[in-house]
Amino acid sequence: MTQLTVPTSNPTLEIPKKGMPVTIITGFLGSGKTTLLNQILKNKQDLKVAVLVNEFGDINIDSQLLISVDQDMVELTNGCICCTINDNLVDAVYRVLEREDRIDYLVIETTGVADPLPIILTFLGTELRDLINLDSILTVVDAEAFNQEHFHSEAALKQITYGDIILLNKTDLVTPEKLKDVENFIHDMKNGAKILHTKHGEVALPLILDVGLTPINEYTANDYQDTHEHEHHHHHGHHSHHLENDGFISISFQTDRPFDVHKFENFLTEKMPQNVFRAKGILWFSDSDLRHIFQLSGLRYSLHADEWQTPPKNQAVFIGRKLDISEIYSQLNECLA
Repeated sequence: MTQLTVPTSNPTLEIPKKGMPVTIITGFLGSGKTTLLNQILKNKQDLKVAVLVNEFGDINIDSQLLISVDQDMVELTNGCICCTINDNLVDAVYRVLEREDRIDYLVIETTGVADPLPIILTFLGTELRDLINLDSILTVVDAEAFNQEHFHSEAALKQITYGDIILLNKTDLVTPEKLKDVENFIHDMKNGAKILHTKHGEVALPLILDVGLTPINEYTANDYQDTHEHEHHHHHGHHSHHLENDGFISISFQTDRPFDVHKFENFLTEKMPQNVFRAKGILWFSDSDLRHIFQLSGLRYSLHADEWQTPPKNQAVFIGRKLDISEIYSQLNECLA
């Protein structure tokens, strides 16, 4: 695929005035949503972009990893974006719209186990539809971690179904045969899917912003709205039904004590349950003055060191199916120095 770069001066990114454009980034756990978000913020040139990030878990790790977290970000409360967040989402969007310095573009990153339909309908089924322009749903897929078993998740399948653009990420980590298999699976699920290949979430912004791909008329049909009202009424105040169906839970671990790096790596490689899909954290090790950004997706994990911006402490989130919370807490406590 031809490598595209974002020109320094880009007239296609001068957003027309037809309501504030909104892009929703969705995708399964560890697919690279935050990396894509960082690419957008890094390459946005003169666009003023507001970002809403929703985190499944008690500790918001991603908000600490974003390149720009002050002017470009409004924090949302925790919980499933399907139910808990809907009222707060409307409030947060109004706060963006009411800012003195005008925002050109709004990007929303959903949690990796979210069904994107309720957030789409929040924009199209409330008074927000007259104030914003839902531009596209971007679904990030991890080409390396993708397999049939992985996608027994109802949420993961819906993310592809409702995606206007499928960003097939981490293409540098797979063979051409695997890439073709993944593409075929996506096309089987979504006929005519628009697929872009990416590495490290790098994609030319004119390909994903101000593209006008969301089929708004389809979502404003009565059957979508009725289904949403029914589900929201019956599941309000709880995790949405797809989380229960998929069996996902999130475990958050915080402590003001440092880890022993060898004990922690032994936990990752020898003791951690196989049904942990995704983990991330800001970690403090006893033998280092640096903070360590921890990312785990599937069997692969990385630790990236940089300077502490805050007093050192450990914060980590583990997301998976049918996890034994007390066992993981116990194992993590054993890793402390």
